[in-house]
Amino acid sequence: MTSISITTPTPKTPAVDAAGRLGIPLAARADQLVGSVIDSSTSLLAAQTHDIVRFAMGSPADEAIPVDEFNDIAGRMNAGTLGYGATEGEPVLIDQLVQYLGTTAAPTAAERVTITAGGMQGLDLACKLFINPGDLVIVESPTYTNGSATALSYGAELIEAPMDDDGLIVEALPELVEKAGRTPKAIYVIPNFQNPSGTTLSLARRELLLELSTKWNAVIIDDDPYGLLRFEGEDLPGFQQLSPNNPLLFSVRTFSKILAPGLRVGWVEADPSMRQLVIHAKQAMDTCTNVPAQQLIAEYIRRGKLDDHLGSLKGVYRERKAAMLTSIERHLGNRVTTTDPDGGFFLWVTLQGEDAKVSTSELFKTALAAGVAFIPGPALSAGGKFDDALRVCFASSTPERIDVGVQRLTHALDAARDGATAGPRAVR
Repeated sequence: MTSISITTPTPKTPAVDAAGRLGIPLAARADQLVGSVIDSSTSLLAAQTHDIVRFAMGSPADEAIPVDEFNDIAGRMNAGTLGYGATEGEPVLIDQLVQYLGTTAAPTAAERVTITAGGMQGLDLACKLFINPGDLVIVESPTYTNGSATALSYGAELIEAPMDDDGLIVEALPELVEKAGRTPKAIYVIPNFQNPSGTTLSLARRELLLELSTKWNAVIIDDDPYGLLRFEGEDLPGFQQLSPNNPLLFSVRTFSKILAPGLRVGWVEADPSMRQLVIHAKQAMDTCTNVPAQQLIAEYIRRGKLDDHLGSLKGVYRERKAAMLTSIERHLGNRVTTTDPDGGFFLWVTLQGEDAKVSTSELFKTALAAGVAFIPGPALSAGGKFDDALRVCFASSTPERIDVGVQRLTHALDAARDGATAGPRAVR
């Protein structure tokens, strides 16, 4: 039998001070703003003074960002580039993006595209448009909890659905829905090189998920930051290709993983009938996405640089994934199991045997002191599961630094098993 875990918003009474007076009159939804361990790790790492190998944030390597080309483009901008832009996005960027995607396995049309302030705004728009308080939303478990937290902030109740090496176990969803006693309003899925597991949803499961979506009239929130970063194997058709013009598909994309996260530019693809609603929802947030950043990306694509850049990234990330798997095998052996993704940024590492008794939430503190950072498993589950697992990013470190980081992680795990505290270790 498949177990069911539903995360339900829990209303809290207003805060009071020591004198019994009511505190700040927060909205009810404020209790559901759970924050992000992932994003908070950036501030935490910035506060450290010792050397740390950074496996925590899912970010491109500094050397993978085309800084020289960006500087050249930025130096040619004019005053018009610094004004307000159209909410739906700069026409030149939409045009260049649609042209480029037409050369890939996931073509689209201009009337389906709205430019956003990164992928996170795309997820916020999806939840804003589709989720009412109390609606049921299915999420992968583990998942990118910034996405599930966004659903919670709009009052969703979450069902965590299990995964295996072929991604979300879609076959388990009908039983979970039956136990919940009602159908979901949305299904949040990361189909390619999933964050955090690195797994890819199989073709058969993509097709089944589309069938269930239609049966339940549930929106598929298709979050795919890594689809253009496949470095092994063959591309699988996306939901939009398997079910063209399906109004129940809302796809979220970003330039953060393929160019630079600091640009904060992404896009969503939705049925053309939804576009004006998407624009209205975005206008209530920020009027328009950063215009200079949009112009910079548009010119970069126009110069024909994106394809070569992606080709280079794929080679680098293939090498780094292999280096991390080799290093884990060398230093940890059968003490852990790992996923083996065909693209993206992440490995999902699960402790085995006696090591599985170590809480990765506690291990994080020991590892940080030892000079390596990762994301503990519970931070990647709405219900705080997976305390025997952790996520590591291979994309942002060189093979040499990866080996240093895995050595430090092994040292920290040894110390945690012994109940000791690991301090900074002179591993170079």
